[in-house]
Amino acid sequence: MPQANNPQIISIERNSPRYPARLLDLSDPPNTLYLSGEGFCLNAPMIAIVGSRKPTAQGIKNAVDFSQALSKAGFLVISGMARGIDGVAHSAVLGLATGHPTVAVCGTGLDIVYPPEHHTLAKSIRRQGLLISELAPGVGPKPYHFPRRNRIIAALSLGVLVVEAAERSGSLITARLACELGREVFAIPGSIHSPLSKGCHQLIQQGAKLVQNPEDVLVDLQIYSKNPFKNV
Repeated sequence: MPQANNPQIISIERNSPRYPARLLDLSDPPNTLYLSGEGFCLNAPMIAIVGSRKPTAQGIKNAVDFSQALSKAGFLVISGMARGIDGVAHSAVLGLATGHPTVAVCGTGLDIVYPPEHHTLAKSIRRQGLLISELAPGVGPKPYHFPRRNRIIAALSLGVLVVEAAERSGSLITARLACELGREVFAIPGSIHSPLSKGCHQLIQQGAKLVQNPEDVLVDLQIYSKNPFKNV
């Protein structure tokens, strides 16, 4: 398992004034948060972008287009640094010429990178954004860590956008948690014949907002649209 090169990791306790208030909406907020990177990101309005770990070419394009447009509009893109849509969303924001930040909530301690192929991505996020975990340094990946990570993503965000998802995708967990917390849920539709559209269509049937372009998301989140990154 790749180790980060002596990352600077700080911790914030639940009773700290720096602790994100939005996490207190959870029934089980983390007692301690571990952070590595730019701490100012905790105070920015966040939009979660999640989806399949094996996206289609169109799903990748949608993730890039929505991530970059929403970041330019002033929203900090947050995701889980997983393979597929998560990694694409982070990379798309980091690739903007103006250098916008992104936030990744990890399912390991912040001195361990998972998945291993995202070592360079994690390093870039740490330098230009923020890595977050409720797990202490040294804790490796366990299957049950990732659904719990999803609740942090949902709580920190103003809304969750699902780009592509199968019927049993972990992204649906994030979306449902967001709905329970009163956050907005958005889903991009696709072909009725595509297995990776079934999860999104299910969310839309359950009340998620069908979105066809970034402006559809911005309409619902327009009260937060002041851009805190315009001078970054």
